[in-house]
Amino acid sequence: MPAHRPILATLVALVTLLLTACGSAAPPQADEQPLVLAAAEAMPAGTTGVVDVGGRPVQLHVPPAYQPDLPAPLLVVLHGFGSDAARADAMLGLRDQALARGVLYALPEGTEGPDGRRFWNATDACCGADRAGVDDSAYLAQVIRTLAATYAVDPARVAVVGYSNGGFMAYRTACDHADLVSVVVSLAGAMPADDGACRPSRSVTVVQAHGADDPVIRAGGGVRDGHAYPAAAESAAAWARHDGCAAAPVTAPDRRDLDSAVPGAETRVTTWGGCTGGAEVGLWSIAGADHSPSLAPAFATALLDLVTGAR
Repeated sequence: MPAHRPILATLVALVTLLLTACGSAAPPQADEQPLVLAAAEAMPAGTTGVVDVGGRPVQLHVPPAYQPDLPAPLLVVLHGFGSDAARADAMLGLRDQALARGVLYALPEGTEGPDGRRFWNATDACCGADRAGVDDSAYLAQVIRTLAATYAVDPARVAVVGYSNGGFMAYRTACDHADLVSVVVSLAGAMPADDGACRPSRSVTVVQAHGADDPVIRAGGGVRDGHAYPAAAESAAAWARHDGCAAAPVTAPDRRDLDSAVPGAETRVTTWGGCTGGAEVGLWSIAGADHSPSLAPAFATALLDLVTGAR
């Protein structure tokens, strides 16, 4: 049972999140300043705060329906290279639905590099080849363990969702810490080129979502900084093998409308069934979308169905 301690928090000045590439989001207004908490301090339901984990900030939103004696899903969102938590939050559009469904919603920050851009040291393909000394795999495991020790977290419903560099990092987290993660969604990311580098200790539900016209991390695979990364379909297929799924995937006859900027239902969904431990593996191929899809509310709905177990 997670430990819960009384709140010892003070209101602080406006927390400004650095804004870099890949979109923008306004910082909190003066009347919505978050609490700043030590890792072991729990916030009440309906509260937003910044938790210090290992000297790095993690913005946490506690849903209004949260109850300390009722385990809740946890969703950890990872931003892209050169971006930050606020911009990932704005782009993915998950927060409102997550909180409405009773999901603890966490937004950690990557490390700021010498060039001023934040990054996750995920794989050699993206984006830590010249950023040695940062162990984000261990750090994100610490984030999950810290929140699970402070809040009532359901260990069967812990999800890591990442965009671009964050998508690479989400995969890395599941490969290294499958005991802590039950769901991974990678948007515009990829698995390591060497599938043997991933040795998950148990099955994990995985979705690879990718714009078919992505010129940055190509859906068909490619090379970045001299290092290869696999195609979107190959990333999903790798997890189908890890999860012991059926060899032959099935593509749904109907498409989903996940990108509001592309007319009609543009997303083809392919799934691998028969996975061990009740896991699922899917590929969401978004026709006409580039590296930064304009995600429709249906994206959040489909993703949170996986997180909450409402499949």
